[in-house]
Amino acid sequence: MTYGDAIEFLYGLRLFGAKFGLENTLRLAAQAGNPHRSLRFIHVAGTNGKGSTCAMLESIYRHGGLRVGLFTSPHLVSFRERIQVNRQPVPEADVVRLVAELQPLLARFPRDQHPTFFEVITVMALRYFAEQRCELVIWETGLGGRLDATNIVTPLASVITNIGFDHQQWLGTTLAAIAAEKAGIIKTGVPVHTAAADAEALAVIHSHAVRLNAVVHVLSEANLGRCLPEHWIVPLAGAHQRMNAALAVAVVKSLGTIIPIPAETTRRGVESVHWPGRLQTLTARSGQKLLLDGAHNTPGCEALARAICDLSADTRPALVLGMLEDKDSGTMCAQLAPLSQRIGLVRVASARTAAPDALAAHCRLANSTAEVKCFDSVRQALLWLEAEPLVVVTGSLYLVGEVLALLNPDGTSADERGLNEWR
Repeated sequence: MTYGDAIEFLYGLRLFGAKFGLENTLRLAAQAGNPHRSLRFIHVAGTNGKGSTCAMLESIYRHGGLRVGLFTSPHLVSFRERIQVNRQPVPEADVVRLVAELQPLLARFPRDQHPTFFEVITVMALRYFAEQRCELVIWETGLGGRLDATNIVTPLASVITNIGFDHQQWLGTTLAAIAAEKAGIIKTGVPVHTAAADAEALAVIHSHAVRLNAVVHVLSEANLGRCLPEHWIVPLAGAHQRMNAALAVAVVKSLGTIIPIPAETTRRGVESVHWPGRLQTLTARSGQKLLLDGAHNTPGCEALARAICDLSADTRPALVLGMLEDKDSGTMCAQLAPLSQRIGLVRVASARTAAPDALAAHCRLANSTAEVKCFDSVRQALLWLEAEPLVVVTGSLYLVGEVLALLNPDGTSADERGLNEWR
């Protein structure tokens, strides 16, 4: 088997769609030797900021001398980004080996109960982290929490970054319903940390925690400074990233009796964090500035809009926008279109892409004076805007991944980005 063969096998697992429930993951993990039982976890759920918070936790503990596993999704360019040890993506040879080892186990499942792509890679990650003798794993949920494949672990701490509207067709149409799914990661006696601000969502989190005798620590704007001193530098742009950083620091402090990390080490970890695709500024060969952000729902676009106003007060950026069809495109366009006078609407490289014409109608409604054009690809849109000093590309992490691949043509093929697809 080659690496290409392994990726093709994983690609085929998409045929089994997305399923919610823990039975398959528990069964596959048991057949793989229950690798999660030898590991320690911090489990992170939430509507936005999960990946950034995970990256900050990983950086802090790695600077503290631990061997740290990191499991996140989706990937931007390469599948290997999803499974990292000390920020080194899993090697191609290990992907091949792990796939080969799991194939005989998967053959034991009836076809109508076959594990999905995400269930399989969850167990792949667990086995790899156990083999690598990780001392701590930063463990991001895929979707929701309660029935997400990652929820087979019992962590040292549960983290719920925030609660907002996204994936309503799966998680519910109210903040209370969504909070209940996220709060499903809470375990008996395991402390919970959250920066959720909505009163209804917080009430649900508290209710779950009380039932499970878990202490809840709530981080708010009012007490942010207790965890993150103002003079600490957060290299990820945007005010919302200071909240994510403070949440990570709060978790580290609370676990200090289990894994002690000195304050100065925590600071170095925060100030050294790197997490691409989140308000990431790149410079093209022409000198043009590109600001890439994976805002893919209304809370994310709201945070991005605030950040754009803060970061480019003297320059009105051009905008390249593409998103998936299941998003609240009207609200997202209304949040972003007023910030720009030149807007390119594009198809995302996904079967679930929203039509550029539909996005254009929303943008024209929100900003009647803007020049709005539709394109079949992000490459075409960037060519149209090549004279603009600053271009913001957003609406989907998939779209951000496309741009990163365009800027690094020697990187991974589009076939690996296609692994993010599911039905």
